[in-house]
Amino acid sequence: QVQLVESGGGLVQAGGSLRLSCAASGSIFSINAMGWYRQAPGKQRELVAAITSGGSTIYADPVKGRFTISRDNAKNTVYLQMNSLKPEDTAVYYCNVLRNLKNYWGQGTQVTVSS
Repeated sequence: QVQLVESGGGLVQAGGSLRLSCAASGSIFSINAMGWYRQAPGKQRELVAAITSGGSTIYADPVKGRFTISRDNAKNTVYLQMNSLKPEDTAVYYCNVLRNLKNYWGQGTQVTVSS
Protein backbone atom coordinates (compact mmCIF):
# COMPACT_ATOMS: atom_id res chain seq x y z
CA GLN A 1 0.00 0.00 0.00
CA VAL A 2 1.00 3.59 -0.65
CA GLN A 3 -0.14 6.47 1.53
CA LEU A 4 -0.20 9.99 0.13
CA VAL A 5 -0.40 13.23 2.10
CA GLU A 6 -1.05 16.43 0.18
CA SER A 7 -0.57 20.03 1.23
CA GLY A 8 -0.39 23.50 -0.24
CA GLY A 9 -3.87 24.26 -1.52
CA GLY A 10 -5.74 27.43 -0.73
CA LEU A 11 -7.30 30.61 -2.03
CA VAL A 12 -5.36 32.86 -4.37
CA GLN A 13 -6.16 35.73 -6.72
CA ALA A 14 -5.92 35.31 -10.46
CA GLY A 15 -2.33 35.67 -11.58
CA GLY A 16 -1.01 34.35 -8.31
CA SER A 17 0.94 31.21 -7.48
CA LEU A 18 0.59 28.15 -5.30
CA ARG A 19 2.79 25.12 -4.70
CA LEU A 20 1.28 21.75 -3.96
CA SER A 21 3.23 18.98 -2.26
CA CYS A 22 2.51 15.28 -1.97
CA ALA A 23 4.55 12.99 0.25
CA ALA A 24 4.39 9.26 -0.36
CA SER A 25 5.00 6.59 2.27
CA GLY A 26 4.50 2.86 2.65
CA SER A 27 5.38 0.57 -0.24
CA ILE A 28 7.10 3.27 -2.26
CA PHE A 29 9.51 1.06 -4.16
CA SER A 30 8.69 0.37 -7.80
CA ILE A 31 6.68 3.56 -8.22
CA ASN A 32 6.27 4.07 -11.95
CA ALA A 33 4.96 7.61 -11.98
CA MET A 34 3.62 10.37 -9.75
CA GLY A 35 1.24 13.04 -10.80
CA TRP A 36 -1.56 15.47 -10.14
CA TYR A 37 -5.16 15.35 -11.26
CA ARG A 38 -7.93 17.83 -10.65
CA GLN A 39 -11.69 17.76 -10.51
CA ALA A 40 -13.86 20.83 -10.79
CA PRO A 41 -17.52 20.80 -9.71
CA GLY A 42 -19.65 18.97 -12.25
CA LYS A 43 -16.65 17.83 -14.26
CA GLN A 44 -14.65 14.64 -14.57
CA ARG A 45 -11.30 14.22 -12.93
CA GLU A 46 -8.54 15.14 -15.37
CA LEU A 47 -4.80 14.78 -15.55
CA VAL A 48 -2.88 17.96 -14.82
CA ALA A 49 0.72 16.75 -14.91
CA ALA A 50 2.75 13.64 -14.28
CA ILE A 51 6.38 12.65 -13.90
CA THR A 52 7.86 9.21 -14.37
CA SER A 53 10.53 7.54 -12.30
CA GLY A 54 12.95 8.47 -15.06
CA GLY A 55 12.04 12.13 -14.89
CA SER A 56 9.92 12.43 -18.02
CA THR A 57 7.03 14.83 -17.67
CA ILE A 58 3.66 15.36 -19.30
CA TYR A 59 1.29 18.28 -18.95
CA ALA A 60 -2.30 18.93 -19.87
CA ASP A 61 -2.57 21.59 -22.57
CA PRO A 62 -4.39 24.15 -20.36
CA VAL A 63 -1.50 24.26 -17.87
CA LYS A 64 1.50 24.08 -20.19
CA GLY A 65 3.87 26.94 -19.58
CA ARG A 66 2.23 27.80 -16.24
CA PHE A 67 2.59 24.67 -14.09
CA THR A 68 5.73 22.70 -13.34
CA ILE A 69 5.86 19.23 -11.82
CA SER A 70 8.94 17.97 -10.03
CA ARG A 71 9.86 15.23 -7.61
CA ASP A 72 12.37 14.75 -4.83
CA ASN A 73 13.19 11.05 -4.80
CA ALA A 74 15.05 11.31 -1.51
CA LYS A 75 11.91 12.66 0.16
CA ASN A 76 9.47 10.60 -1.93
CA THR A 77 7.65 13.83 -2.63
CA VAL A 78 6.15 15.29 -5.77
CA TYR A 79 5.49 19.00 -6.22
CA LEU A 80 3.28 21.05 -8.48
CA GLN A 81 4.30 24.66 -8.88
CA MET A 82 1.34 26.59 -10.25
CA ASN A 83 1.96 30.08 -11.63
CA SER A 84 -0.29 32.57 -13.43
CA LEU A 85 -3.32 30.90 -11.94
CA LYS A 86 -6.69 31.44 -13.56
CA PRO A 87 -10.22 31.08 -12.17
CA GLU A 88 -10.67 28.02 -14.38
CA ASP A 89 -7.90 26.31 -12.42
CA THR A 90 -10.26 26.15 -9.45
CA ALA A 91 -10.70 22.51 -8.48
CA VAL A 92 -9.83 19.84 -5.97
CA TYR A 93 -6.34 18.64 -6.80
CA TYR A 94 -5.47 15.01 -6.18
CA CYS A 95 -2.05 13.46 -5.93
CA ASN A 96 -1.68 10.18 -7.80
CA VAL A 97 0.88 7.42 -7.71
CA LEU A 98 1.08 4.60 -10.22
CA ARG A 99 2.81 1.57 -8.78
CA ASN A 100 2.82 -1.84 -10.38
CA LEU A 101 -0.11 -0.78 -12.57
CA LYS A 102 -2.20 0.20 -9.54
CA ASN A 103 -3.32 3.75 -8.85
CA TYR A 104 -3.18 5.33 -5.41
CA TRP A 105 -4.85 8.63 -4.57
CA GLY A 106 -4.42 11.36 -2.02
CA GLN A 107 -7.35 12.88 -0.16
CA GLY A 108 -7.39 15.98 -2.34
CA THR A 109 -6.63 19.61 -1.67
CA GLN A 110 -8.82 22.53 -2.69
CA VAL A 111 -7.41 25.22 -4.95
CA THR A 112 -9.60 28.27 -5.45
CA VAL A 113 -8.62 31.09 -7.78
CA SER A 114 -10.63 34.28 -7.47
CA SER A 115 -11.04 36.71 -10.36
